Amino acid sequence: MSFGSKKFRSSAESNTFGARYRAMMAKRPFLLFGLPFLTVIIGGSFVLTPATAIRYERHDRKVRTMTRDEELGIGQQRRKVDMKEEYYRLAAKDLDDWEQKRVKRFKGESDGIL
Repeated sequence: MSFGSKKFRSSAESNTFGARYRAMMAKRPFLLFGLPFLTVIIGGSFVLTPATAIRYERHDRKVRTMTRDEELGIGQQRRKVDMKEEYYRLAAKDLDDWEQKRVKRFKGESDGIL
């Protein structure tokens, strides 16, 4: 005498939603698992497409190309730079006369002194 491979399930256990779903899943796995999965994936792409479009539109509003008039207007506010003048201005600075200053620390922060 051999035992069957099926487990004994009582009638109360076989009437639950989980038991019915498990039995139908064995018969039609694509209908109960694959179809909802594909629906979520495809539906998600349709939902996310407008969201990404809004993201890129907002970025385009921040970063835009300048017109030629705006480019010329920016140059008027800058000072004229002469390379020789800048060289002599920086060479005149005394780079050997400096003093090291410690940065003020927050309360409770280690100051790095051992």
